[in-house]
Order: sequence, then structure tokens, then C-alpha cells
Amino acid sequence: MIVPELLPGQAGLPVKNPTSSYWHKEPSEKLLGHRTTPDLPHSADVVIVGSGITGAIAAHTLKERRPDLNVVMLEAREACWGATGRNGGHCQPAMYAAAPHIASFELRNYTYLKSLVEEYSIPCDWHSTSGAHAFYSESLFNLAKDVIKNLSEKYPDLAANVAIVTKGENGGPSYLLEGERKELSLEGLRIPTAEGAVVQWNAASLWPYKLVAFVLERLLATEAGGFNLQTNTPVVGLQKVDPPANLMSPTAGSDASDRKSGSHPTWIVHTPRGHITARAVLLATNAYTSHLLPQFTDLIVPTRGQVAALKPPHEPSQSGEPPLDIGHTFYFAGDSDSPGNPVGRTDYLVQRPPPAAELVFGGGRQLARDYAVGVWDDGAIDEPVKWWLRGELSGSMDLSLREALTSPVKDQAEAAAAHRGKTAFEAQLDAKQDLVPTHEWSGIMGYSRDASPWVGPVPPGLGGGDGLWICAGYTGHGMPNAALSAKAVAELMTGADEVDLPEEYEISEERAERAALRDSVLAAEAKGGLLFNLTTLV
Repeated sequence: MIVPELLPGQAGLPVKNPTSSYWHKEPSEKLLGHRTTPDLPHSADVVIVGSGITGAIAAHTLKERRPDLNVVMLEAREACWGATGRNGGHCQPAMYAAAPHIASFELRNYTYLKSLVEEYSIPCDWHSTSGAHAFYSESLFNLAKDVIKNLSEKYPDLAANVAIVTKGENGGPSYLLEGERKELSLEGLRIPTAEGAVVQWNAASLWPYKLVAFVLERLLATEAGGFNLQTNTPVVGLQKVDPPANLMSPTAGSDASDRKSGSHPTWIVHTPRGHITARAVLLATNAYTSHLLPQFTDLIVPTRGQVAALKPPHEPSQSGEPPLDIGHTFYFAGDSDSPGNPVGRTDYLVQRPPPAAELVFGGGRQLARDYAVGVWDDGAIDEPVKWWLRGELSGSMDLSLREALTSPVKDQAEAAAAHRGKTAFEAQLDAKQDLVPTHEWSGIMGYSRDASPWVGPVPPGLGGGDGLWICAGYTGHGMPNAALSAKAVAELMTGADEVDLPEEYEISEERAERAALRDSVLAAEAKGGLLFNLTTLV
């Protein structure tokens, strides 16, 4: 097969030497370099392209519903070496920053993942907590309050999952404006200079690679077999053939005799190691989708994100207490220098467990050229973003030790500040310094032109036809969406009539035409971003 040259804006293949992600520092011995069979199988019922959370959950669901299926998973690099293995390590549904029915879907996705971890005792450091969204723009915070007010009036059950935290009157102590769970303040949240905050009760930090690795290892260990993982096997092209209708077509029947592996293949999947025929192909390719389907070049756009794992500014105490405990996951928005972009920064933060307790901090894309839109190379990082991630936290977040964790002997700077009547945070600002990274890496997100994932059968007008499916385009918000989206597409592939999936996620040529009339991903990012668009919810 002749591989055509890339079109302008089309994604390439994942690069061979990506940056080193914190989440890959303990790779699975079972999965590293894994090929279930030395040679590429000649045929399969289903080929899944991609081994992140989408591919893993889709495979898990397919084999649960149809243990007899022969499923082959192809991965361009090592297993889970793409966005899932390179993200910020958190899962948080958008309880107020999305349409209510989508917020409910994301909450169900969060619950599904949490239940999966509990059911199988998955060792992925899942830690249920709350998420604090800090706003450094008064106008953006006021907009968030208006959205939550509307939510409270129309969807009180959803609104019960969030609380608004404002500044105190006349610059006095902060107080909790809404919500009854517990007393909150900006100072207590370690964000004293924020204009306000929204706290969500459903959030989690986790080791995403280990979650996916467990699912894949379990599939490989199943006695019934029928799951074949081939790493370091990039897919370079898809070729349609014209078979009779079959199981994996959206209009397929359910005759068991037509479900034998390799019967009536509809697609030929080409790789440098040879080709494999399949009756169904699922593209769990996210940012790289347009490499195989050029029709998606403007619909799912690769966008590079950047993350750093930073050492806390205090060393662990001899008592074993962590050097710092920030207490929540965080999202930072606002503080923009551009009048055309009301959101500005969109940063995110989680903390790893002690003793190291690294601060995993991502964002800073406002400093990258064109917001890093159109970049599919995760083998490099942006220098301005690197310095932002190293230095920004100590200027916007109180990283001082709290009384419960403070050792008897305080450092000299804090003691001197206390003598001058300054708070620990004011002293921190005086001595503002970069935090030291242990890892700095990038990852490629798939930004959707209309901000919704693309899930389901691919119509002919978009390069598809019977047997080709897709689940991709999460716009940097994959952990609260990918699992249930993958579950839904796998259920559709095996004949389900109804699935749990927002209508906006379904694929059609008409949807693609509507999306093409919207701002490009770059233009939308310059105006404040696709993901955090509160103006549509007021």
C-alpha cells in the first residue's frame, strides 16, 4: 500500500522517541515490548487501533459481551504510551462547565471508573477527593456564579455537587457562599489571591497508566484467550473491502455462523509488519485520528499539552509526614493579559502520595506558539511553558506548611517573615522561586472542532463505511469521558440498540458539516478555549 503525503494540518504517526512521562517510570514488565504472537495475525473479528483508556475499556467491554470474539489491539509505541500515559493524573467531571446532561454523563463515567478500580482492586493510586477551581479573573468568576445559579434553579441535584467560595466583605476573611458540606475559604484552599473558587465534591487523582495496564494485563491473562496485543506496530493505512453485511456493521444481523474470525472481512489494516484483515476496526486514536482518516483533519486536531512533576518546596519531616498536603485537586483559570481571551491560563494540579508527594502541574499552553494547536510531536517540550510550570505555583498558591504538618523548627525565611508580621504566603511571594522538576513531558490531546467527542460508526462521507468505528476527540477532557464512550461504542459494535451516550457525541456527516461552520480549533482557543466555555451555559 502506498502511504500518501500528509495534508496540511493532518496528524502524523506518534514519534518514536517521546518525552519521558512521570507515569511511565514504573512500566509494566508484562506489557513493555509485548507481542502476544511473534507475527502479526492474518485476521481478526475486531482490530482496535490504540491502547490507551479508550482502547482498553473497549476491549474489556467487547470481551465481556462476546468472549468468543478474536480481538487484536495494535499500538504504534508501547502500550498506553499516548495521551492516557502522559496526562495530568486526575479525573474530574465538569459538573457546572458543561450542559447538565453531559455533566451527568461525566459523573457516571467517574463513578464507573471508581467502581472498576474498587471491583478489581486495581493498584493505580485512585484517591477520591474534591476539586477546587480557582478563578483569577473577577468577570470569569462572576460568570461561573451565574452558571451555578442557573444550575441550582433547574438542576438542584447537580448543583448539590458544587459550592461557591468568595472573598470576604471589605477584604475580610473568606467565607462559604453556598453549600453545606463543610466550611471553606480561599485561604483554607491555599489560593488567597484568587477572585473566588468553585469546589466540586467528585474528583480523583490516580496513576492513569497503571489503571490501563491492569486492564490490558487482565485481558491477556484470560483463559479463554482471544485477545492479542501487538506493540510497536503503527497502523499506516486502512483499506475498505466490500463484503456482505456482518455482525460488526451498524445494520448487522446476529447470526452466529457469520461471526467466525476472518469471515467476510470488511477492512484491511496496513502496518510496516504486514497487514491484517478484520470485520470491524475501532480507531481509539484520539489526536492521531486524521492520520488514518484525513476527513477528520479539521474535526479532531492534535494539540500538545505539557506537564511537570515538581518537588514540594519543603523536605519530608523525620516523622514521616508529607512535605506538603494541598488537600484537593486544582484547576486554575483567568488572569489573562489578552482582552480577547477571558480564560487565559488553564492549569491543573494534583499531588502524589507521600513520601515524595510530587506536585503534578500541567498547563501553560497560552505561552506556546498558537496554543500548541496542530502539534502532534510529543518528543519535545515548549521552553516558555516549561518555565511557567516550574515557577507559577509559588506565585499563585500557598505552599507553606500548615500547623498540623509544620515541624518545630521553621526555616529562617518563614521565621523572619513572621517577625515582620507577614503571613507564610507573603513570605513565599517575597522569596518566589522555581520548583525543581523530577520529570517534564508533553502529550498530544485530540481537540474536537465542536468540543464533543466523536463516537460511533464512521459514515462513508467521512472515510468510513460498514465496520469502521471511532471513539476519539476528547478535547483534553478524556478521563471523565473516555471510559463510558468506549463502553458505548463496544456495545454498539456488538449489537446493542441503546447505549449511554450523549447525542452530541454521535457521528454523522451532518454533524461534521455543522462543525465546519464553527471557529477552527485555533480560533476557538484564542477566544478562551473549547473546553471551558461558560458563556454558552448562562
